[in-house]
Amino acid sequence: MKNHLLLSLLLFIGLLVSGCATTGKSFSERRHSDAVLMDQLIETNAFRELRADDEIEENCHVNVTAYNGIALVTGEAPSAGLRNKIIAIVRTVPDIKQIHNAVLLAKPSSEQSRANDALITENLKTALASINSIPGFNGTEVKVITENGVVYLMGLVHKNEGAAAIEAARRTPGVKKIVTKYEYID
Repeated sequence: MKNHLLLSLLLFIGLLVSGCATTGKSFSERRHSDAVLMDQLIETNAFRELRADDEIEENCHVNVTAYNGIALVTGEAPSAGLRNKIIAIVRTVPDIKQIHNAVLLAKPSSEQSRANDALITENLKTALASINSIPGFNGTEVKVITENGVVYLMGLVHKNEGAAAIEAARRTPGVKKIVTKYEYID
């Protein structure tokens, strides 16, 4: 348990530092610090459990992103059986309130596709950081995940902030589709 707490603390410090460094703004986090740590543990535990399954490790590409106890599972599995197995494993991870299954039935994406997704994510994060039309809004309040050109937006946001992030995603080159998994504050 001490190792988990130390890992969580280190991940949280890294999150703070990277949030400030990439946006140039002070880091803003609406989740309670316990929720941030819990989300990091959810992601770490899910990653560990999925990697421990040789069939999934060898045949699938899977990512689990947690925000405020909500887990978004993305990637590709070549069969419905493997996709179901992935979700079943994620369900065993403690402290998940809800799971969004966005695992596609497909062979794992190529390195080029993943590189394109990373570029889309970084471009959108930059666009979010430059939104100045909403007083008090900080782009780090929206978590961006991109898989196969599909952008998933998560976060605790006001409706106008969520709409601004969607508009920024619409203007980002390479985005094929936008899926929101927001929790609205208002």
